[in-house]
Amino acid sequence: MLNLNLESRSMNWAPNNYFNSRIALVIVLGALSLYPSEIGKITLTSLEDAYLGVSVFVAFTLLVFYGAEQLFKIDLRQLMRKQKNLQVPLSSFLGALPGCGGAVIVITAHNSGSVTLGAVVAALTSTMGDAAFLLIAKKPDTALFLLPMCWLAGIICGYLVDFFYKSKFHKIERGSLNIKRILKSNFKYRLYIILFFPGFIFGIMRLSFIEISESFTFLSSIIAQCGIFLGLIIWSISPVKYMTHPEDSAQIRATEETCFISTWVVLAFLTFEYTIYGTGLDLVNLFQSVAWLLPLLAVLIGLIPGCGPQILVTTMYINGLIPFSALLGNAISNDGDALFPALAISPKIAAVATLLSTIPALILSYCFYFLAPSFLS
Repeated sequence: MLNLNLESRSMNWAPNNYFNSRIALVIVLGALSLYPSEIGKITLTSLEDAYLGVSVFVAFTLLVFYGAEQLFKIDLRQLMRKQKNLQVPLSSFLGALPGCGGAVIVITAHNSGSVTLGAVVAALTSTMGDAAFLLIAKKPDTALFLLPMCWLAGIICGYLVDFFYKSKFHKIERGSLNIKRILKSNFKYRLYIILFFPGFIFGIMRLSFIEISESFTFLSSIIAQCGIFLGLIIWSISPVKYMTHPEDSAQIRATEETCFISTWVVLAFLTFEYTIYGTGLDLVNLFQSVAWLLPLLAVLIGLIPGCGPQILVTTMYINGLIPFSALLGNAISNDGDALFPALAISPKIAAVATLLSTIPALILSYCFYFLAPSFLS
């Protein structure tokens, strides 16, 4: 019988074709970046933008978060177990944190019978997953409004579920997953962190529109290329599928999760750029012709497990293709990678929780679409 311990992302051994497909993708991206044409320029520019515009800020956030967790020995599950009356707002807050770790903590706490179903719904409703990192890096003003709004939506939904669902605590049978780690050499993580520091400085300079000399521009380009390809290589050989193990150091956890997120950001950026280049379509006018459907489509995409589709939706918003109402609907309906452990632990609870989150997603997204169509767009 397969034992499961979902204290973190599933780190079971993946089949060989799983690793082979990752490595093949890295090789293809490398070849495309070296291709002597417009495709090569687009690929290289997108890779550099993904690293200096997103990856370095993701790494900084995760280093601070995991570093504080490790330094102060924070046990969020224990905190929620003690504060039963505050479980819903705490769970919603954890879900609203950038990334999927907070929501996974709530799900595993529910697995041990420590929190209510309303807390799970609150976390899955408020979470924007890894797409939050991209939004914070590219549109911090939007993130400053959207993330607290998701938190409030999660609180309301969580309390409503607990009000109607009287069986407060539901313990699910669990076992333990045999976790195996490979390629655990710290060298690649140290090298990634070393590249992070100058990359973070150049990223801040880009964000602040500080002019730099041609030689520094060249240096930032080299660092970005080295950083993004090292990240892709780490991702391609890593056994991590969804989240790192909590017993790993802050350096390893931050590096592996940054590489995981960065890969999806790169794919979203390239999907957008290749579509523009290959079709020559005016996507703004195309999307405007079906504008009333965009919130609904974004909400439905939010039902897809994983962060990749959600990062693509955020990329479309950043590029002005979809309105804020669509982004809001997607942010509330999507569960990011947190849905994977939820499905593994209890498919029924996961299905109920994620479907319940679509109700406020549709209501709020269409309220903004009709009442404030140009809000933050």
